[in-house]
Amino acid sequence: MKLNKILFLFLFLLSANFAVAQSSSELKRKKDAIQREIELLQRNLTKTAKNKKLTQSQINALNTKISLMQDKISVINSEIKNLDNQIHENTNTVVNLKGQLSQLKKEYAGMIRFAQRNQNAYDKMMFVFAASDFNQAYKRIKYLQQFGQYRKKQAGYIQGTQKDLNYKIVVLDKNLKQKSSLLHEQESEKDKLGKNKNEQAQVLSKFNTQEKKYKQDIVARKKQQAQIDRSIRSAIAREIAIAKKKAEAEARAAAERARLAAVRAKAEADRLRAAAVAKAKAENKPVPAAPAAAPVAKEKAATANSSNNYLTATPEAAKLSAAFESNRGSLPWPVAAGTTTETFGKHKEGQASYDNAGITIQTNEGAAVRAVFNGKVTKVGNALGRYYVLIKHGQFFTVYQNLKSVSVGQGDDVSTKQTIGTVASSGDMPELQFQIYRGTVAQNPAGWLSAK
Repeated sequence: MKLNKILFLFLFLLSANFAVAQSSSELKRKKDAIQREIELLQRNLTKTAKNKKLTQSQINALNTKISLMQDKISVINSEIKNLDNQIHENTNTVVNLKGQLSQLKKEYAGMIRFAQRNQNAYDKMMFVFAASDFNQAYKRIKYLQQFGQYRKKQAGYIQGTQKDLNYKIVVLDKNLKQKSSLLHEQESEKDKLGKNKNEQAQVLSKFNTQEKKYKQDIVARKKQQAQIDRSIRSAIAREIAIAKKKAEAEARAAAERARLAAVRAKAEADRLRAAAVAKAKAENKPVPAAPAAAPVAKEKAATANSSNNYLTATPEAAKLSAAFESNRGSLPWPVAAGTTTETFGKHKEGQASYDNAGITIQTNEGAAVRAVFNGKVTKVGNALGRYYVLIKHGQFFTVYQNLKSVSVGQGDDVSTKQTIGTVASSGDMPELQFQIYRGTVAQNPAGWLSAK
């Protein structure tokens, strides 16, 4: 019974530590991903440090970097909390194992003393012969055999418990060292965060001296972005118009086929009716009554009730749309490494406000831009010396803006993660503007892309 309690306790704590280890592994993965984003932003900021002209991209990168550093400190705090839980559990395990080991040794010592008192064969024989009957004698023989086996097992339990105890002490020592290392890392990150906040204050001070020029740059940039967005929406509207025209033409063709089929059916019915009347007259029988005339099919308009229905009028387009939507939250990022420096939706800079129809991703210089899903390139445009690519996925569209070069053309079929071009720099910062549309309605890409 005591052995079972020890085994149950050990397995329970082992499973608990395994769950905590999994959680710690996930936290470390998250922390490493945040660190990669911080390093990417720092590389880009270092390149632009000597640039006297302050840009929105620089401010966005610095603000994002500070936010990521705060996230990293938060993850470190979670790691420390996990380690505290492990240390508490392992300390309890060590205490329990020591108690169980002491009890096992005490019981084993009692067995050794009993064995020493009855160690010669004569004593054992007398113990058996002193039985009152054969049945009792048999039980005493079995008892002596089982006692010897149990003593060997008890020695094994002691060795096993001692081994488990030594292992847990090593793990506990490792936990304490890890916590010490994390506390040191936490202090280091807090120090870095303080320095970056000082840098942010200096940048904002610089912003005050360049505010007028900075705002002019923002207005000009957003006008350019709005122009590109209008061009993209016009391209999407053309795709919808083409799909609508095709759907209506197919509907008219289907209606005409149905009308011609009805005319043929009526002609055949009239022929059969004439033959039946002629036969009845020839046989001097009553003429059969004429059947009611079937209505002739009329031309019908396309039944789509929204622009998106036109985009999924064909089985292939409907299947592609469904596949794209089923991957919400798990689409790959359009660049292998990058971090979002401007989110979807409305933003305000001073008195000026603007709308971001997608997200701005800062990445490595010359990074490859990839299609996030299978589809067809419907437009490759050029605006102010930069390219953009529009890819159709049934009723969905993805847009990749601010490309230095493109490697696909209009009408090309593309596959998931296929390279379609390379990213250009905006204000010395390599940035990709990424958008997702359902028909002409912009979607927040953050809800569609996979977690890093």
